[in-house]
Amino acid sequence: MGSLKILGVRIDKVDFEGAVSRVLSFLETDGAKSVFTPNSEIIYRAKDDEEFKNVLNSSELNTADGIGVVYASRILKSPVACRVAGYDLACRLLPVMNERKLKLFLFGGKEGVALKAKEEILKKYPDIDICGVENGYFTDDTHIINHINEKEPHFVFVCLGAPKQENWIHKNKERLNAKVLMGIGGSLDVFAGTAKRAPEFFIKLNIEWLYRLIKNPSRIGRMMALPKFGIAVIKSKRGNKNA
Repeated sequence: MGSLKILGVRIDKVDFEGAVSRVLSFLETDGAKSVFTPNSEIIYRAKDDEEFKNVLNSSELNTADGIGVVYASRILKSPVACRVAGYDLACRLLPVMNERKLKLFLFGGKEGVALKAKEEILKKYPDIDICGVENGYFTDDTHIINHINEKEPHFVFVCLGAPKQENWIHKNKERLNAKVLMGIGGSLDVFAGTAKRAPEFFIKLNIEWLYRLIKNPSRIGRMMALPKFGIAVIKSKRGNKNA
C-alpha cells in the first residue's frame, strides 16, 4: 500500500477493496487502530495546523474522501485509485460484520440518533452485535470510554465531525479496548435517516458537494475552502515542496 502527502497530510493509495482488507487486518493485531477519511476541507484546515496535521498522520489508514482529494493526487502525479468516503467504507464493512457477527459501537450525533441508527442498521444486518450507543454531546468522556471498554467492540464508529472526532480518537486511542476506531463524520445521521445522502446522479458525477450546497446554502462559507485547497495544491507542486 503506497501513499502520498497532500499539503503535508498522508493519504493512502487504496481502493475500496484495499481499504476494507486493510481495516479487517487490524482485527488480528494488538491495540486500537485509527481510520480517518480526510476530505479537501480537512486537509486544507490541517495545512497551517501542525498539531492537527500530526493527528491525521498518526492514523493507521487515511482514505481519500472527496473528489477534490483525488484530483489533487493527480495534480501531484501520484494518483489514488478512487474516492473512498467514510460512509461508503462503513457500508462496505457492515456486511462483513454481519457475516462474522462482530461487535460495533456507535458514538456521535444528537440525542437519539445513534439509537435510531442502530435500529436501522439491524433491519438489514441483524447479526451485527451493536453492543453500545452514545450521543456526541458530552463534557466529560470518562463514561463513554468506560462504556466502550466494558463492551470491547471490534469497531467504533466515531461520528463527531472533524476535527473533533480525529482529535478524540488520537487522544483516547491508547485507553480504548477496541480494535478499529473510525472517524466518519455525519454517517450516523444517514444511517438513522435523519439526513439524506445525495442522489446517485450527484455521486456518480462527483458533485455531491453541489447537492449539499443546494440543500443547505449556508455551507457556502465552508465551500470556499475547496478552491483555496486547489490553489494551495498547485502552489505546493510549483514550489517543488513535499506536498
